[in-house]
Amino acid sequence: MSGLILQSITKQFGPFTAVKNVDLVVPHGTFVCLLGPSGCGKTTLMRMVAGLDLPTSGAIRLDGADITHVPTHKRDLGMVFQSLALFPHLTVGENIAYSLRIRGVGKEDQKKRVDELLAMIHLPGYAERPVAKLSGGQRQRVAIARALAISPKLFLLDEPLSALDAKLREAMQVELRQLQQSLGITTIVVTHDQREAMTMADTVVVMSGGEIRQAAPPVEIYRRPADTFVADFIGMTNLLDFETDGTGRITVLGTPVEGLVAPNGTARGILSVRPEDVHLTAPGNGAIGGTVTFVRDLGGTIETFVEAGGKQVVAVSMPNARPDVSVGQGVGISLNPADCVVLKS
Repeated sequence: MSGLILQSITKQFGPFTAVKNVDLVVPHGTFVCLLGPSGCGKTTLMRMVAGLDLPTSGAIRLDGADITHVPTHKRDLGMVFQSLALFPHLTVGENIAYSLRIRGVGKEDQKKRVDELLAMIHLPGYAERPVAKLSGGQRQRVAIARALAISPKLFLLDEPLSALDAKLREAMQVELRQLQQSLGITTIVVTHDQREAMTMADTVVVMSGGEIRQAAPPVEIYRRPADTFVADFIGMTNLLDFETDGTGRITVLGTPVEGLVAPNGTARGILSVRPEDVHLTAPGNGAIGGTVTFVRDLGGTIETFVEAGGKQVVAVSMPNARPDVSVGQGVGISLNPADCVVLKS
């Protein structure tokens, strides 16, 4: 099968298991983000793909070939580190051409490839520019071009945008995604930034405790999280305890939710409802009763905090649909069953 396949990958450091029994398929030409909190195993997993660490057990295959024990320099991959690791004493062109030079590529072919890559990263004419004279965003582009110089089968990036300011970071997310799409190169990015993962990836791989909790397209990760960790880690959500009656009908915060049914055999559990799916109404008429405790205007959105049944529920609305409520006011909370996800804890 074309692409990258990880089979039962485990990595132990003494008694500590950093990555546990990971299975993952990355089809050729796709963009995957490994996402999770610090210490979840995502960087260790990437280091094993890169050949910088050997797995304790399991296998790594690239385009059908077993590369588990193949040295890094023979894996046909390009990598951009968080620090970028550019050579400060070399020019932009010399940095990009470095991997070509050590492979014995002729000077004319080096120059041609450097010019192609500089045009691709929107820095034409920068070949003689000292690296020290570049901005953060320009250095980032040069690091990417250097990694792509040998036309690798696999492109790995370890938190490549973390040192950039927020505005430049968002611009580079779009540029990196567009570049990957134009090249059709299989790409894996390690990040702890949810927005970054949701912006760039075909598949988001959410990790925790060395394990994959869910691997799916961004919209599925957000709208249909696999468990409470994924629901709580990705964006903002309301995690609400529920109980069921004999027919499976769900009661949330003491109020039955019409049309919402739990899987067979589920007596109680947790419901995930995104704040934009919480609708505030007048009290009564079957709505969950609550009291407004705080209203926060963020410009683009309005957040309304409601205490209901001993829980805090957050509702988000757009400014043109701002609810006419104030602190201390009684309100009703209406939930659409289609927007509610029953989770395993």
